[in-house]
Amino acid sequence: MFDIEYKGGNTVVIATKKSKLITDPKQSVVGLKDVDPKGMVVLATEPRFEVKSEDATLNIEGPGEYEVADFSVRGIAAQRHLDSAGFNSTIYRIEVGDVRLAILGNIDPKLSEDQLELIGMVDILILPIGGSGYTLDATAAAQLVRKIDAKVVIPIHYADDGLKYEVPQDEFEVFQKELGGDVEHVDKLKVKAASSLPTVLTTYKLARS
Repeated sequence: MFDIEYKGGNTVVIATKKSKLITDPKQSVVGLKDVDPKGMVVLATEPRFEVKSEDATLNIEGPGEYEVADFSVRGIAAQRHLDSAGFNSTIYRIEVGDVRLAILGNIDPKLSEDQLELIGMVDILILPIGGSGYTLDATAAAQLVRKIDAKVVIPIHYADDGLKYEVPQDEFEVFQKELGGDVEHVDKLKVKAASSLPTVLTTYKLARS
């Protein structure tokens, strides 16, 4: 059993009873205070979004296989959105108990068959949707949801009056219209097991905490 909380931008916290994992804790890039990752597993989709801390359980900022605390993590090399060449971003596949998650950063949407195979089957997909040439837009994000075939989608990095993005971001509703399916609004997503998740495509809009 674990909870998923959204902090704004690309920052998400996955918490079990015994441990926590955080993605991209450097929130100063969106006008907020950086999150102190003390006692957490830190995943950075790009080095510039990492907050390095000697008090973190582990700092991960690239491809590889990691077993740490309650999490099994696979980092997959990816190309940053709009960059012409080179692998300079990381996609993460995470297993917590019997639940499989994937977290996409600000990546180029054209994933190869090898990348899709490494992501594999996932239950929960967390991905940015704000567009404007900075990250995935609604159309590209919806296409990736269909390719990866997750049943639960958690959008991040979209328009929010409380955040200061480098470029304007699209509203959540643009993605909702593009993808379709059911939408649930919750403070945080509580996951008991894979069997407790919806059997049809459901988008969860998490309140920013």
